[in-house]
Amino acid sequence: MSMSVEIARRILEASKQRARELRSPVSIAIVDAGGHLVLFERMMAPYGWATGNISIAKACTAVMFNQSTDAVAQWASGIPGFASSMATMTEGKFIMAAGGWPIRMGGATIGGIGVSGGNAPGRDDEIARAGLGIAEALSPSIPVQSAQSAPLPYSGASPASSVYSAPSMPQPVNKVQHEFPRSAASTQQFPSDMEDPYRDEDSNQFNQ
Repeated sequence: MSMSVEIARRILEASKQRARELRSPVSIAIVDAGGHLVLFERMMAPYGWATGNISIAKACTAVMFNQSTDAVAQWASGIPGFASSMATMTEGKFIMAAGGWPIRMGGATIGGIGVSGGNAPGRDDEIARAGLGIAEALSPSIPVQSAQSAPLPYSGASPASSVYSAPSMPQPVNKVQHEFPRSAASTQQFPSDMEDPYRDEDSNQFNQ
């Protein structure tokens, strides 16, 4: 699933509703999984121009590390030069401040939300989480594997061996006995008045 404009709009409207309840006009940015801006609104227009870029940076940072920007700030603050290096590499789309969260649907991160301009500590996070609640409600339910389709326990034999049967050996073919006609020399009868060329007298002269 990817971040569509329709999904982004419903998330943004939920965050705006919470911002109105808190009377805290903020800037809200929603990006896709690649950090590209999908939807943006600055509630305090034309004022608060700085909060616009900050909210975009928070959304991009949340997607970049797949965690909240507050969590990123906790571990990244101990790395010298990390924040300035990342801000330079991303052209200002990295920031270590609360208010940015990854947006997950169906177990996958599809984008990020960034909120900036809250008029009290923790307001940015609270407004952002209101939008995340809508994303969770829109997430498709993951079907639970039924007991009938559960994998069978391992029996020590490969699956192929349980269903394989050796091919039957071909039956020997009975050889056909062919009878060949006897040679003419063995069956030929000579008249009594003809000389038999195979007589012993003639054959004996070659043995002398």
